[in-house]
Amino acid sequence: MSAGPRSAAAATKLTHPGKAILAGGIAGGIEICITFPTEYVKTRLQLDEKANPPRYSGIADCVKQTVQSHGPKGLYRGLSSLLYGSIPKSAVRFGMFEFLSNKMRDESGKLDSTRGLVCGLGAGVAEAVAVVCPMETVKVKFIHDQTSANPKYRGFFHGVREIVRSQGLRGTYQGLTATVLKQGSNQAIRFFVMTSLKNWYKGDNPNRTMNPVVTGVFGAIAGAASVFGNTPLDVIKTRMQGLEAHKYKSTVDCAIQIMNHEGVAAFYKGTVPRLGRVCLDVAIVFIIYEEVVKVLNKVWKTE
Repeated sequence: MSAGPRSAAAATKLTHPGKAILAGGIAGGIEICITFPTEYVKTRLQLDEKANPPRYSGIADCVKQTVQSHGPKGLYRGLSSLLYGSIPKSAVRFGMFEFLSNKMRDESGKLDSTRGLVCGLGAGVAEAVAVVCPMETVKVKFIHDQTSANPKYRGFFHGVREIVRSQGLRGTYQGLTATVLKQGSNQAIRFFVMTSLKNWYKGDNPNRTMNPVVTGVFGAIAGAASVFGNTPLDVIKTRMQGLEAHKYKSTVDCAIQIMNHEGVAAFYKGTVPRLGRVCLDVAIVFIIYEEVVKVLNKVWKTE
């Protein structure tokens, strides 16, 4: 009885988790080099709390002030920390997704939308715990550190060493709950939308080839859906990982303080730059991932 499902699933060209890890890592590295400036602006706007009062009047003003003070390379401050995290993050995400999806497909080898959501949730939680939380904490501290008169972090490894020395390993895991919630919901939404669109596009032919343009459009739609679905969690996560994280006793306390002092609108601060970054981000990642997998399928036989 077991040979039937395996042969049916094989006909749908399942992606080996090993290929997914390699392709995901390559896609993540290329993507972050392209989209980092919008991530930088998003983070600066979120850290620009109203109580201070605001330092920036908007996206354009943030870019202008950064370039005037630090030159164009200022928009890439903190890239190293995110690059070191982006490669393993995408590797873990796609590796875990393919591992779970290969086990959750039906007898015909098809993955329905609901199971795609569950697999995406698992992939998001895995990347949050293994990679995202510690790397994002370091990234946010780097960017926040630049706002001080005398920045204390000279580089990625120096920053990590200083954070661990002063706060212990726990200092790199600030906002873990918010990060797990954010990444889990993020990938659940993205893979749910992506799986739904793929199933619609392929119809009765699960092996129908998707060209890069179609993949990119579907990826952008999935990215947009995830932005509107969990931007509040992204804001809370960023606050919990900033240099002033000590002001909050927990993730819930952070949410309550933001609501009490800044109102509902604060939960959507940085949405516009994040929307642009995420749509481009997800589109690029899925395009590169799918194309690299196609190449690997030709040179790496796993059947």
